[in-house]
Amino acid sequence: MPEIQAVRWDENTLFLLDQTLLPGHEVDFVADDVDRVVDAIFRLVVRGAPALGAVGGYGVVVAMDQGEREGWSAEQLQAQIQRVRDARPTAVNLAWGVDRVRPFVDQGREAVLAEAEQIVREDTAANKRLSEFGADWILAKTGKSTLRVLTHCNTGALATTAWGTALGVIRELHKRGALELVYADETRPLLQGARLTAWELEREGIEYFVQADGAAASTILRGMVDFAIIGADRIARNGDSANKIGSVGVALACHAAGIPFMVAAPSSTVDLTTATGHDIEIELRDGAEVTELAGVKIAPVGAKGFNPAFDVTPAQYIAAIVTEQGVVEPHNTPDVSFLVNGEKA
Repeated sequence: MPEIQAVRWDENTLFLLDQTLLPGHEVDFVADDVDRVVDAIFRLVVRGAPALGAVGGYGVVVAMDQGEREGWSAEQLQAQIQRVRDARPTAVNLAWGVDRVRPFVDQGREAVLAEAEQIVREDTAANKRLSEFGADWILAKTGKSTLRVLTHCNTGALATTAWGTALGVIRELHKRGALELVYADETRPLLQGARLTAWELEREGIEYFVQADGAAASTILRGMVDFAIIGADRIARNGDSANKIGSVGVALACHAAGIPFMVAAPSSTVDLTTATGHDIEIELRDGAEVTELAGVKIAPVGAKGFNPAFDVTPAQYIAAIVTEQGVVEPHNTPDVSFLVNGEKA
């Protein structure tokens, strides 16, 4: 089965697999101007930190093409590039992708496009490498030959340029014959686990259950899983990690049960300029995502929804963080810069 491509540049156009329509429909969203790029990011047509990094890079090319068509000044172009950069605040990769290609704007469109394509190549390679590191670490840590795992939200190819991060580790374990079963949290309020992770697991032929978010702690404390693994949208210098809302509850349950809780992400997700999780801005989304489901009201008409998109897991509850540079156990170090540059702080 061909690899999923959440982000694709083809025929001078940015195509995004519309994840709001999965699993029922596989439809490409054409992001051919800045408004559409920003809309796709905000509505979660494309989501997942590494995928957003690639979209940040390609989004600058889209802005340059639109500026050429519409005769923008240099100032107008930079303002539109900034709109792409700021479309979602918590995930560092989006801003990182824009910032990486932005210095090439003066060299012309082809230079920017080449750098954006390099981001994609590097992310794909990083995902494969971190998956190997993560699988090695968890097999050694647990001492088990086959593993039952719980995961939260979606961290597969849909969230990246290819392969996946936390789900990439799960795929690597499956490839090695070391995976027994996956519990995929549904991940309210947008059901990215039930809709997206389950869809990817089904394609891979991996045995899984979809479970309610409220069942996760019980599943862990009953001894039904050997470890839990999530991705990250931003990792602070001290190892505090922001991820989809509900992640910190999984970490606390793992801590109580004495099983490993792992965070898997490319090095671009580690933000060494953010000291701790207290400095991470938490995106607050429309409350209707909580009070409605598929456009149908599930709460009283006057109900207000509180809808933080992310939470922050303190480093003390994380057994390991893995990037393509290797693995760090954050409770043993106050600084995870090794995960970026491969050198001990």
